[in-house]
Amino acid sequence: MASAMLGRVTIAAAVWVAMASPVAAEACTRGDFEAAVTEAAQALRELNQVNRPTFQAKLRQLKAKRGWSYDQFLAEAAPIVQDRKIADYDDEAAGFLARIEQLGAEGTSVAAPDCSRLAEVRQSMASLVAVQKAKWAYMFERIGAELER
Repeated sequence: MASAMLGRVTIAAAVWVAMASPVAAEACTRGDFEAAVTEAAQALRELNQVNRPTFQAKLRQLKAKRGWSYDQFLAEAAPIVQDRKIADYDDEAAGFLARIEQLGAEGTSVAAPDCSRLAEVRQSMASLVAVQKAKWAYMFERIGAELER
């Protein structure tokens, strides 16, 4: 299930980048860079708004199913929400965020920005969203497995 979801995410990201990247032959502005960074932030907010409440509800279900106290819940649920793979997703996302920030700063600090850099911002943005989607899919897979036990 996770690999199918990841495949769909990768395809969707590639399609989005292909549609969003026709800037190579066109002129771009500082505002285009600002808008691209704003779009990245909005996409991440929306992803979290969609997934966080459902995931938290599943964590509460697990707590109730196992009869955990609050302190037990904190200890027992920690490996579900923070393991090496999740840390790897977070590291990868941090790299894309840093790249987006760097390219966005470069694009907004000059009078005539390099439009190929805007394409890089958009590519990094799509990759960041794909990583976050994969992370959510992985976390949902983990909580689902715990709820089935």
